[in-house]
Amino acid sequence: MVKHENFKTCTQSGFCKRNREFADRAAESSWKSPYALDPASITFSKGQLSGTILKTINEGHEKASLPLTITFLDSGVARVTVDEERRQKGDITLRGDSKARKERYNEAGSWALVGGLAVSEGAALSDKAEQGYTKVFYGDGGKHQAVIRHEPFGIEFQRDSQTQIKFNERGLLNVEHWRPKIEKPVEEKKEGEEEKKEGEEEKKEGEEEKKKEEEKEEEPKGEDESTWWDETFGGNTDSKPRGPEAIALDISFPGYEHVYGIPEHATGLSLKTTRGGDGNYNEPYRLYNADVFEYELDSPMTLYGAIPLMQAHRKGSTVGVFWVNAAETWIDVVKSKTSANPLSLGTKSHTDTQTHWISESGILDVFVFLGPTPQDITRQYGELTGFTAMPQSFAIAYHQCRWNYVTDEDVKDVDRRFDKFDIPYDVIWLDIEYTNEKKYFTWDPLTFVNPDKMHKHLAKRDRKLVAIIDPHIKNTDNYPVIDELKKKSLAVKNKDGNDYEGWCWPGSSMWIDAFNPAAITWWKGLFKYDSFKGTASNTFIWNDMNEPSVFNGPETTMPKDNLHHGSWEHRDVHNINGMTFHNATYQAMLERKKGEVRRPFVLTRSFYSGSQRSAAMWTGDNLAEWSHLQASIPMVLNQGISGFPFAGADVGGFFGNPSKELLTRWYQTGIYYPFFRGHAHIDTRRREPYVPGAPYTGIITQALRLRYQLLPAWYTAFHEAATSGAPIIRPNFYIHPEDERGFAIDDQLYVGSTGLLAKPVTTEGATSVSVYIADDQPYYDYFDYTLYQGAGHHTIPAPLEKIPLLMQGGHIIPRRDRPRRSSGLMKYDPFTLVVVLGKDGNAEGTLYIDDGETFDYEKGAFIHRRFAFDAGRNILTSSNLAKPSNTVKTETYLKSMAKVRVEKIIIVGAPKEWKNKKEVNVMEEGAKESKRRKSVELKYYEGSGGKASWAVVRDPKVAIGKGWKIEFGESKGHGHAH
Repeated sequence: MVKHENFKTCTQSGFCKRNREFADRAAESSWKSPYALDPASITFSKGQLSGTILKTINEGHEKASLPLTITFLDSGVARVTVDEERRQKGDITLRGDSKARKERYNEAGSWALVGGLAVSEGAALSDKAEQGYTKVFYGDGGKHQAVIRHEPFGIEFQRDSQTQIKFNERGLLNVEHWRPKIEKPVEEKKEGEEEKKEGEEEKKEGEEEKKKEEEKEEEPKGEDESTWWDETFGGNTDSKPRGPEAIALDISFPGYEHVYGIPEHATGLSLKTTRGGDGNYNEPYRLYNADVFEYELDSPMTLYGAIPLMQAHRKGSTVGVFWVNAAETWIDVVKSKTSANPLSLGTKSHTDTQTHWISESGILDVFVFLGPTPQDITRQYGELTGFTAMPQSFAIAYHQCRWNYVTDEDVKDVDRRFDKFDIPYDVIWLDIEYTNEKKYFTWDPLTFVNPDKMHKHLAKRDRKLVAIIDPHIKNTDNYPVIDELKKKSLAVKNKDGNDYEGWCWPGSSMWIDAFNPAAITWWKGLFKYDSFKGTASNTFIWNDMNEPSVFNGPETTMPKDNLHHGSWEHRDVHNINGMTFHNATYQAMLERKKGEVRRPFVLTRSFYSGSQRSAAMWTGDNLAEWSHLQASIPMVLNQGISGFPFAGADVGGFFGNPSKELLTRWYQTGIYYPFFRGHAHIDTRRREPYVPGAPYTGIITQALRLRYQLLPAWYTAFHEAATSGAPIIRPNFYIHPEDERGFAIDDQLYVGSTGLLAKPVTTEGATSVSVYIADDQPYYDYFDYTLYQGAGHHTIPAPLEKIPLLMQGGHIIPRRDRPRRSSGLMKYDPFTLVVVLGKDGNAEGTLYIDDGETFDYEKGAFIHRRFAFDAGRNILTSSNLAKPSNTVKTETYLKSMAKVRVEKIIIVGAPKEWKNKKEVNVMEEGAKESKRRKSVELKYYEGSGGKASWAVVRDPKVAIGKGWKIEFGESKGHGHAH
């Protein structure tokens, strides 16, 4: 399991320990926050409030100036930033000969944010003068207000006059201002060190007294200075040229019991408290991207990626905060319950959630979202950081990977076996062993003898290959890539400004600094077909180890005092590092050959806010254990509500050998990961779906076919994510925000807006599952239409061959029913529409399709339809959701799809009045007069034994891209016999 000693706890992370102790002091009744907003400094203009917060230091003898800006955006979002004037002006001295920047890092936003920053002209100062407060009305119709308290400084954000979020309610705001290092005489230092070694308590106490005397002028009594100037962990000493510079703030959510988000952690969806107690954590949630080998579950410990977005939810309201900071960050969560007062009528008990955010460096930069719905949060966050990139259609099908397919013949053999067993798949992957001695952009000449032939072989079935390329470049002779990296000075530097050298898979390595625009330009050239020989248009890329992982570095990553482009220290930019690398790869993939522009596919392990614009992610090195299968569902759900929905977990578990039952259940779960890939460690036994044999291979194949059958619904959900920020798989609270019983449920999920409700089997030996239904709609079993209705838990049979999947009434689900070997071969297949009638007899759904490959959809080359069944009129219609577009691209695309039709319509929950009905009337727009209205057979099947009745219209011969209607009621005036 994970080696805990390799990773810091809060106590071992100086700034976290200091701020937790600060919080403990602030809880004392005599505490007064040393931060006050100077009322004379406040100005308000064009949606922006500016002022200066003064921090009282040196026991009141001095004040540090902290410039404050609060910006009110058109979207109803507010942004609060706090900087430090002295560092801003560069009026500080760095220790040693440091080449680092003097100011606080303020560029995280320039990497994370791409839009949504238009300032609200409508925001206005309150004209009521209130002693000690400044009020701003903003948001739609001025429904939001920010109430800014001057002393001690604090902000309350209100919606409809009710407080939703509070800043500095508990007085934990802490900006560690710059101060000079008072060097102690050498003798004294030596003495101190010896005393430490001997561990003599009296001497230590004496030293403390001495220290306090010296620091009387410098700081309030009792501050722990031991990690201000340098810090040692795991044998590595971090020099801190700028001294202590952490920022911290408490953010409270009054009346909110549930908070979600801040991935990536192997935890449940609803976050636990972190200050101890039964079943809770003792450590804060940590965001510091790291290569955590064999990570443990139910832990707030850091993982590979960081999205500092948290949302709080209660019945009827969702709010959130986005903490834009790329340095190591710790977040404490505390919940306090207020009991109902039996003497005052109408007061209910409620829970407040209080959080404490602590980052090592940078400015304080926080966005505040006041909802009120979960959809508002994901949309507004997406407007700021970008929506999910529209993937190529193959990317949402099944991927087959292991470390490693060992030769090009092995790859072709696996490919043939998938065909032999009629198992669909789209992509086969190569891990690091395909390279020549771990040199990226090369092939091992002994094992991958003819990569061109291998690519052509895969292309016959429209299949793709993904190859791994990591950010560490082997430091060796006769390797042009490292020679250029050094010559052009494009590598990350150590604190002295020389190329940083560390250890990774290739041995001695250097790291590309993708913060440097010149490095990105160079990187783009390496992927051209004539540079990376042996690749083809069906090659795509996997970026791993980009936290960055450094085997001999502190916490398996690079030292914090390393230097990046612009002389920023690694500590300032650490959590963004992985994103800069996969962004560079995305750009490189855009045009590998002049004029050949295809949507890239890039998988990343490390990520930050904004990664969704250019990559998919997976949850890293999980284990082949039932518990890891269970954990994958909340982890992937959490990615979705945190703006990065193209997420998955290694199917089967990376480490270890799953039992055949576990492997089968994992496939039945994996079909609901937006990114769906089987993967395994080099030391594991082979476990491709054809390996386990009967009955497992057949059952796994059925699961894969279900994913392929529903690809139109998945692609439509991806389009929704790409245009509205909505998650692709959705937790209960997102679909049913009023249902309090379902707020913590994270072991079942909805697929997009389809009404498909899945409850994967994640326990050994299970033969049934308990599905929670939140509403009074009818829910039907996807396969046999068994009806489940009524809010609460329902038991669904789930023997090994059964996938528990329900369809919520009121939806129309598009699918393609012909089994194919890869998704590319389904491009012109006909569609089936499953019309699942709701309790009012109505249903609706959407379908989005485009060429699944190019960017022509941006020029109108797509089909976007809305299907609706109206019970009152007994009519099913298809209407256009695409804005009118007369571009050549639109016309060409629609022409290419003209023959693609609907081959079947299934109506689940069909009314019994249809029992004796034999046909329906079909009308299509643009059809010739003689064919405009035609009769098509209707077959009615009566349900029994708890199963619903259903009806089928076979081959109505309507085009998927056209408008049409089908009448299920009596047709008038045409003399058809009924």
